[in-house]
Amino acid sequence: MKKINLIPILFALLFLHSSCEPKDPAILKVFVRSSSNQLIGGAKIIIIGDQQSNPPTLDFVDTSFTNSSGFSVIDMDEYFNTSGKENRTGYFDIIVKYNNKTATGYARCRVHTTSVETIYLPN
Repeated sequence: MKKINLIPILFALLFLHSSCEPKDPAILKVFVRSSSNQLIGGAKIIIIGDQQSNPPTLDFVDTSFTNSSGFSVIDMDEYFNTSGKENRTGYFDIIVKYNNKTATGYARCRVHTTSVETIYLPN
């Protein structure tokens, strides 16, 4: 009789455990390539929230540098934690600076999702 009562409790615990799993982080991964398609390390990446987008993105600016593999991982959870639960998408301008070269791009980020963008530097 005790085993019959134990089975529903085990299923309930299993259900509660699976519903408490952490959510995936919101990440923007930016690759920077030269005009000859080579990955560039040490490039400065500036992310700016696009307030002209629909829906408008809140004020947000972040700066990072590409690693030796030519990409940078930007944690967008900071933006989504301050923007509120109803704001699940953000649009961002990307500015890349390397030596005397500048390139731009655009990214759409969603909560709990990894977005990937590649920016090509001019000749």
